[in-house]
Amino acid sequence: MSRTTKSAILVFVVLFLMIIAFGAGIGVTMAFPVAELFGRMPDTPSNEAGQSFKVFWEAWNAAEKDFVDRQALDPAKMTQGAIKGMLESLGDRHTVYLDAEHFKLEKSGYEGSFDGIGAEVTIVDGQLTVLAPIADSPAEKAGIRPGDKIVKVDGEDISGQTVAEVVSKIRGPRGTSVRLTIQREGQSQPLELEIVRGQIKTESVRTRMLDGGGLAYVRITEFTARTGEEIVPKLTELKKNSPEGLILDLRSNPGGLLDATVDVANQFLRSGVILYQVDSQGNRKTWSVKPGGVATDIPMVVLVNKGSASGSEVLAGALQDNGRAILIGEETFGKGSVTHVWELSDGSAAVITFARWLTPNGTLIEGRGLSPDIELKLTEEDIASGNDRQLQRAIEYLTTGK
Repeated sequence: MSRTTKSAILVFVVLFLMIIAFGAGIGVTMAFPVAELFGRMPDTPSNEAGQSFKVFWEAWNAAEKDFVDRQALDPAKMTQGAIKGMLESLGDRHTVYLDAEHFKLEKSGYEGSFDGIGAEVTIVDGQLTVLAPIADSPAEKAGIRPGDKIVKVDGEDISGQTVAEVVSKIRGPRGTSVRLTIQREGQSQPLELEIVRGQIKTESVRTRMLDGGGLAYVRITEFTARTGEEIVPKLTELKKNSPEGLILDLRSNPGGLLDATVDVANQFLRSGVILYQVDSQGNRKTWSVKPGGVATDIPMVVLVNKGSASGSEVLAGALQDNGRAILIGEETFGKGSVTHVWELSDGSAAVITFARWLTPNGTLIEGRGLSPDIELKLTEEDIASGNDRQLQRAIEYLTTGK
């Protein structure tokens, strides 16, 4: 390998070591924490970082000199493997490396539509776990549920593979199919689901007046770049019906963009704090309510479940801690890390956790989740029969106050 090539690789790898960087979501979708902005990394590593690379180059040179399969010595792949291993060594499930192809898929999830099965996934206890199916997606129609563990794709055992690797196997053009082997809690035998991929349209806000006309229902399926724009006219239209109460459904909402989450919170709160961000140095940043929301005075209930994560936990926590609404349902997922997504010069990305979210009362979300004020879990029979007892309980609470 030439000295020029070697120096270029060194700079490329060192960049990853030097940046304390930025989370987002893909179709299958990789579920990262609430996201801020996408950025491009600085391009100058420190001298200290360069000097610490002696051992790395010793190993690189040993492989280059001795490895038996000379055709396998691909500098780009070796560099990507080093970066991937470095980030995995940090032991944080949200800090990952995305190659250019997977990063492109990652960004497409916030552009309005994409091809796939429509399920958010993440790693839980070393297993690829469904965070939530997207509303009306092929995944939801096939029966995928929050908490399902994906163990095989088209018969291939995916143990040990990264989220990005599995996502690349599950995603594909609309009209094609993929076979998933699912392990579901409470069932001894795995399930085999054949899912035909489709176009996933990410309309994130759906509203209606419930039967009887007195209560408004708002479901937010995820927080995309358009959610803040979508919700204002829909809430304005609902208010024309003079609703006596409002049910905000955040069940199986895996989160999304921070700005969208804050925009939505502003529509329901008159004043107060929405969330705090605390970084590794203990520095605290505060997001406060911007006055002028559309629906700040309608009595509210928020529905949550174990698929409510990240942005939906931030929003639910803000409404709960500010005394604006009670939570009904199940304990939420517990995904309260914020990441920076750094776009690299080759189109790949480093996704790095740099802070944690706290609710207005100082509750840490990451690894804990939020506890509902009224705990009510849907049974297998409820799900099979379509008996939404959580929604019924919300209607009862807004009608009776109990």
